[in-house]
Amino acid sequence: MGPVILKDEIEKVYQDGVRHWLLEKLTKAFREARKGKIKTCDEHSFEEHWMENLIKLRDSILEYRYKPSASVAFVIFDPMVREIFAAPFRDRVVHHFLYNMQAGWWDRRFLYDSYSCRMGKGTLFGVRRAQRFMQKVTENYTKKAYIVKLDIRGYFMSLPREKLYERVSWGLKEQFKEVMDDRMGYQMYKICDFLWRQVLFDDPASKAWKRGPLVNWNPMVLPPKKSLFCQPSGQGIVIGNLTSQLVSNVYLDRLDRYIFYELGYKNYGRYVDDFFIMVPEEEYVKLKNDILKIEGFLKSELGLILHKQKRYYQEVNKGMSFLGARIYPHCLYPSDRLQKKFNRAAAEFAYEYKSIESIVSYLGIMLHLNSENLEKKVFDKYGWRLN
Repeated sequence: MGPVILKDEIEKVYQDGVRHWLLEKLTKAFREARKGKIKTCDEHSFEEHWMENLIKLRDSILEYRYKPSASVAFVIFDPMVREIFAAPFRDRVVHHFLYNMQAGWWDRRFLYDSYSCRMGKGTLFGVRRAQRFMQKVTENYTKKAYIVKLDIRGYFMSLPREKLYERVSWGLKEQFKEVMDDRMGYQMYKICDFLWRQVLFDDPASKAWKRGPLVNWNPMVLPPKKSLFCQPSGQGIVIGNLTSQLVSNVYLDRLDRYIFYELGYKNYGRYVDDFFIMVPEEEYVKLKNDILKIEGFLKSELGLILHKQKRYYQEVNKGMSFLGARIYPHCLYPSDRLQKKFNRAAAEFAYEYKSIESIVSYLGIMLHLNSENLEKKVFDKYGWRLN
């Protein structure tokens, strides 16, 4: 009886260790999910008995009972019409847990010039890198060079969930391959794999409730290609979840590597599904031919299609609009879209539709751009002092 009792005690210690580890990770995810968010009734309800709710969430994961709950769907119109699904707070905790478990591993693998949703990068970093590439490819404005900027059609709505899971699963196995023989390491892997399956193969459109006027989902307002409610089974992921931000980078990591390593284009950058390539004049014909190869790779390997209308071929010295800026080798201006948004925000503040915060964020962005003329024009229009 002695050895049997010892074995049971060892098993109990192991199970207690797993429960403690998972609760600790979920607590960290819970705290991160709370930051910088307007608190909803759903979040207040969770926080009121947060430890009890985290324990219930932990147990549902360990017993493989966890399933995502119904989301709230709504339509936004700034900067463009888009459909957003807001997950319940409980599910957002799971999203933060998965992000914490895998984002660091993927970040070390990603190409340096993938800018979206990465620590220390983002839009301003991407703008400055693009300008640096302009200077490099023109050899400080002494040579002619060209830009090709491309966009993937309906990226989030086009993602095939099965292929997306295969890619995420590949990364998970690579991340944990050195600890698969360790029981605790294997348990961590199994938990992450289970949760990714639940998140990626969940069909939020089948159970979400819509917030806002139903006319927002009219095809004349929200094109069907932009709505998850109109996609075939197994296609498309929601816009708005932290996991969606991560996997949108994960899935296009193969495209980054194909363009950078196989095709050999080093002056390359990508933000989500918007990417550019710059080449000196002597490589321009080759690049135009290689666009066909990129199209073929996207279609055959990733099940995606380049947008026919959003293709930009131009000399570098004529600039490029990218991430809210109009970028030239020697200067940065606010893009046409950013100028319109700033003018609208100023008008809304002037006529007391919104608070001053509505324009402060734009002023913060334009602090890094050559925007003095725009700011002076808008401030003069409303009689404001520009210090």
